[in-house]
Amino acid sequence: MKLLFFDDFRLGALKSDMVIDLSDSIQKISYTDPQSLMNTIIENFLDYQEELQSIIDNSRGVPVNQVSIRPPLPKPANIDCMAVNYMENGTLSEKPPFNAFQKSPGSIIGNGDTMILPDVPATIFEGEAELGVVIGKRASHVKAADAMNYVFGYTNFIDGSARGLPSPINVFYQMKSRDTFAPIGPCIVTADEIPDPHNLNVKLWNNEILMQDFNTSDMANRIPECIEWITSIHTLGPGDIVATGTNHGGLNPFQDGDSIEMEIEGLDRLKIKVRDDLKRTWARETRSERQQKGLKGFTPQLTGKYA
Repeated sequence: MKLLFFDDFRLGALKSDMVIDLSDSIQKISYTDPQSLMNTIIENFLDYQEELQSIIDNSRGVPVNQVSIRPPLPKPANIDCMAVNYMENGTLSEKPPFNAFQKSPGSIIGNGDTMILPDVPATIFEGEAELGVVIGKRASHVKAADAMNYVFGYTNFIDGSARGLPSPINVFYQMKSRDTFAPIGPCIVTADEIPDPHNLNVKLWNNEILMQDFNTSDMANRIPECIEWITSIHTLGPGDIVATGTNHGGLNPFQDGDSIEMEIEGLDRLKIKVRDDLKRTWARETRSERQQKGLKGFTPQLTGKYA
């Protein structure tokens, strides 16, 4: 099942290229906002699954291009992001240690929304294509062997970054937790539709040019290990997100006017825009392309403030 919100945060499901309205099925659910509604459905999915599936099977729906798709998790309590969690196509000699950071719930945006680059002296702005794991129930001190039982589903996740900010203190907070820096969606795909999350193709296009292209089989610390480690530190709950990291080779500058598309196999396509009121520019190249040229560091800024 592919759950989402659309228009004024009406509950829906994606069925091919159609959106099915599920709002009639939630009349008896008590909730305060869209996130609490989705959390309730996730935590009690077995109670609602049959009715939701029946509506999906027996409804034609409306074309997806006739509605506004909203973030399927508008304000999760926890957004935990794994850092340096890929083997970079064998270029790392050993598995990197566990490392992570949190993004603010205010960083969430959805399909069709805009990532806004702030007026800060970042060396470069990037977005990392990642597999987002959606937690299905309260998880504390979970063992890796049991961890997949706590996974409700998956979603596309773009980890926005403002790299190279001058202060070395609290780097991840400044770089990652900014408003609009966590695009997700367009839907949550339930775990039963993804047989092996560690063998999924991940792609990201910038202005229709393929930039990132890798497989989750390159993941270093896998999902069960990540959940075990995170829940040894703090409790996760229904509707929380664990972003599993990226292969950095295809990272490229995000800049004003860019049209970004990301798609993980089986999770449909997430589309966002990028806006920079300062109109800063960078060369159009990936990290891998710079490395192949023998160049070090990030792609240099060409024009605009802070260049």
